[in-house]
Amino acid sequence: MAKSAPNHSHRPPKLKLLLSAAFALLLAVSLAFAEGTKVWTETSYDDFERGTARGVAIRSTGHLELAPAFKAVYTSPSTFIWRIAADKDGAVYAATGAPARVYRITPDGKSTTIFEPKELQVQAIALGKDSAVYAATSPDGKVYKITRGGKSVSGSASEFTADTFFEPKTKYIWDLAFDAEGRLYVATGDNGEIYRVDKAGQGSVFFKSDEAHIRVLGFDPKGNLIAGSDGSGLVYRISPAGEGFVLYSAPRKEITALAVDAAGTIYAAGTGEKRTTQPATPATTPMPLINLQPSTPAAGAPLSGAVNLAGSDIYTIAPDGSPKKLWSSREDIVYALEFDSAGRLIAGTGNKGRVYVIEKNGDYVDLLKASASQVTAFSKAPDGGLYCSTSNLGKVFVIGRGPASEGSFESDVQDARIFSRWGRAEVRGRGSFELFARSGNVDNPDRNWSSWSRVDLAKDARLDVPAARFIQWRVVLKPADPSTQVDEVSINYLPKNVAPVIDEIAVQTGARFQPPPRIAAPDTVAVNLGQPVPAAPRIEAVPPATKDRSYIAVRWSAHDDNDDTLVFSVYYRGEDEREWKLLKSGITDKFFSFDSGLLPDGSYKLKVVASDAPSHTPEEALTDEKEGTSFAVDNTAPRIENLAARLEGQQIHVTFHAADDSSPIKRAEYSIDAGDWQYLEPVGQISDAKAENYDFTVLVNQTQTADSSTEQKRGRRGRAIATPVSEHVVVVRIYDRYDNVATAKSVVR
Repeated sequence: MAKSAPNHSHRPPKLKLLLSAAFALLLAVSLAFAEGTKVWTETSYDDFERGTARGVAIRSTGHLELAPAFKAVYTSPSTFIWRIAADKDGAVYAATGAPARVYRITPDGKSTTIFEPKELQVQAIALGKDSAVYAATSPDGKVYKITRGGKSVSGSASEFTADTFFEPKTKYIWDLAFDAEGRLYVATGDNGEIYRVDKAGQGSVFFKSDEAHIRVLGFDPKGNLIAGSDGSGLVYRISPAGEGFVLYSAPRKEITALAVDAAGTIYAAGTGEKRTTQPATPATTPMPLINLQPSTPAAGAPLSGAVNLAGSDIYTIAPDGSPKKLWSSREDIVYALEFDSAGRLIAGTGNKGRVYVIEKNGDYVDLLKASASQVTAFSKAPDGGLYCSTSNLGKVFVIGRGPASEGSFESDVQDARIFSRWGRAEVRGRGSFELFARSGNVDNPDRNWSSWSRVDLAKDARLDVPAARFIQWRVVLKPADPSTQVDEVSINYLPKNVAPVIDEIAVQTGARFQPPPRIAAPDTVAVNLGQPVPAAPRIEAVPPATKDRSYIAVRWSAHDDNDDTLVFSVYYRGEDEREWKLLKSGITDKFFSFDSGLLPDGSYKLKVVASDAPSHTPEEALTDEKEGTSFAVDNTAPRIENLAARLEGQQIHVTFHAADDSSPIKRAEYSIDAGDWQYLEPVGQISDAKAENYDFTVLVNQTQTADSSTEQKRGRRGRAIATPVSEHVVVVRIYDRYDNVATAKSVVR
């Protein structure tokens, strides 16, 4: 039977072991976890984030918990809802675009269109203490005051009427905010100005920045106006007298959202790539309008064309002015910040419609996912809840104060890669939850998988699902005290054993493999016996073969779909033999070299057999084998026969015959009187046979000059004396194709 992973939970968590014992234990544990019964575990945020949550929140620390109650209140005919504001009765006023309207939405979801401007967008909205609704339009927009009763702009009777309250004569109006005295502040672009407007609608420039756009506004507890810009990503603190001070220059280009808590800590969201230099005249490069085509990819950046998809950051600025980065995402763009009734920071993002809770230590909760692309704004709802609006599609939701009555989470689909039997589930958590599972043989669960089957966690927790290749689990959470939480889900399974596969074999004569150097290990190693030890990495690289004419090197590639540990055996067989003979067994590498002298001269084949026996019992182990191409073994030197040399005048005439029993003659050389070796061609010029004839002549010098240092051979005037040569030594040598060499000589007198 297949081995399952041992349970070490009863042992001490850490233990110092000697090197040999530690390595043996690591090997045993890694094999147990890598083979036989396997375990699929999901426990981290990254694991859970790949699944599908419905009413379940995912903590960055790797926990599933019930999300707040989340309900759609209204779906707007407008594609974008930019801002919302709720009154004391819970009615929501929504500033929208495409088409541009202001809607009044009651808590039960009933909607009334109270304003339809001529401009393209209603970009911002705010409620005054006089119960009027103030709405700002773009581009080339105005601030309108919407009140109940009276006559509309066109002069017809209406429940709500809208009148021009203030006209800043700028390109864009991005945000509105009231101070404690009821004065309205208007953030504009593309000249980066903030206007202050009194209750009568008389306004003037309150603050002018050197940025192109002031994007968002807020107030701190001391009554200072907090503003965020687009261009250099600046956060300003502006006193009631209009004196501005840059609190922080963010690494991002645009500040998209602000929130200030009761202690005066500022939270700012930034996005976009910051330019190294700014244009000299901001008004010449206006901020692009939003993309009004939700079906296009660019619609993922609804607030401005300047916003890219490079993610965003959230920064905190403490009351003493010290900033720090609190949270960052490479995918999500933060469009809205607000505090819930518990004082937690809530972030609305795109382009996956996620709502996050950001903790003060930087941890976060993936709280909710709206059925829209971007969460763009928040406003307080009755009973401590929050309204939130979205774009692409334009909707209004309400986030409840308490948890949902039930939530479910479906894991991603696990591909076991092989037809598998499913065993027991292990769940670590608390509170009230149920586990379900289903399986199938296609990667899409909607294509005829098994039905969801409840797992009895109180009994044996076995999965009652068909054996298959794919598996998925679902957990259903319900309220409890303490609150329900799921930390980890593991599924045990046993893949059906399949035979390993040898893909290819390569044999190289005259070469050998050098074993890789051993890496020194520390004297002791700490082994955590309370946690599963991951499987040791397997070294698959084959070292390069070095030239060695007395060896034969063979390498092969093989794989096993079970990821089993493989062991190999190498066999050989001569071309005139029937049975394979074992050359070497128990090989764990994918290469082997051996002394060619073990095999007599002749033609051979090698066969490699792969077995997954180290991972299975003898009854379950499977093998595969593959033969290589033929190769020749030739360790016998060729022969030089009938070597003859004779002097013919000033030349030496040499003839001989070269022969080899196994392989063709590769080349021949000669040397006269220990001179340099000279290449020699056979009679037919092409050296390609096992026997070759050689016939050549060499011009030789019949005299030699005596060594000038020998005084006895000098003449009276000290000149060298030439003496006749009485004999010459002719040496020839030949090589066969496998570099076996033979040498012979002949003396000519």
